[in-house]
Amino acid sequence: MSWLEKRWYRPDPLIWLLLPLTVLFWLVSACRRLLFRLGIKRSVRVNVPVIVVGNISVGGNGKTPMVIRLCQLLKQQGFHPGVVSRGYGGKAPYYPYSVAVNSDPRVVGDEPVMMRHHLGCPLVVDPDRVRGARYLIDEHKCNIIVCDDGLQHYRLARDIEILVMDGQRRHGNGYLLPMGPLREGAWRQKTVDFVVVNGGVAKAGEHLMSLESGQLVNVKYPSQTQSISELRKPAIALAGIGNPERFFKLLDSRQVRLKQKLVFADHHPFRDGDIPDDLVLMTEKDAVKCRDFARSQWWYLPVSAKLTEQFKQQLLEKIHGI
Repeated sequence: MSWLEKRWYRPDPLIWLLLPLTVLFWLVSACRRLLFRLGIKRSVRVNVPVIVVGNISVGGNGKTPMVIRLCQLLKQQGFHPGVVSRGYGGKAPYYPYSVAVNSDPRVVGDEPVMMRHHLGCPLVVDPDRVRGARYLIDEHKCNIIVCDDGLQHYRLARDIEILVMDGQRRHGNGYLLPMGPLREGAWRQKTVDFVVVNGGVAKAGEHLMSLESGQLVNVKYPSQTQSISELRKPAIALAGIGNPERFFKLLDSRQVRLKQKLVFADHHPFRDGDIPDDLVLMTEKDAVKCRDFARSQWWYLPVSAKLTEQFKQQLLEKIHGI
């Protein structure tokens, strides 16, 4: 975590030096929202229901596991969902760009590749979510669209908004970027259909989500798995995600002995030489970027989202009421 990010979650008067930049950020985002309210900029509606999954703070909220679990739930209910994602960090040669299991994270982004491993439905990356959604409908006959990280992408009209929040860090110091972690003010939480809290304690009107870890998967040989309890020596833990401490605490809860913790920036483009040739445990999001040069001693720990029955029932009622 950078110097700035640390001060988002603890009192520090130096943060006020960034006030002019935060005011500028507020002005730009407020003007943009106003343009949509006045109809100068228009939201575009596609001809199937759209569910947006996003957040109002940056980094490490649990949004990706939520998208995966949501699509699994929709398929179980007989829907044919499609996912459109911005593809942060990727540089695709054209858009919309369909994501395959073996897609290069440098082209489509790390999170879309990770999601594609778990999704039995089409996924495209496109900075223009409307164009991506239309492609999924026209080319893949999807009858419901899930927009990954699209809460602030107002051009795509939506039927349901799901805000995913870190239940422990929540809104941090409550300030907008760069003074704080917020993309939009905390008021935005009151405008969405569902607030899903990842860990911690859910307040009134919120729904609790937990992340459950599975077996370790070998990065180089994905068909090889082992129980985390089978580790016989201390390992190096590695995380290049929005909230690395969450991964380290998960390992600690599983009583994993660690001799070192390596923290990289979120979406770090790993290269050969970045990671020690040792027993290394990493997140699945990091693992997708290390496949081409992985060592046999590298393992990743997948996690899946567990949702409450109340949330699932209310969500399905909302979908069927569209």
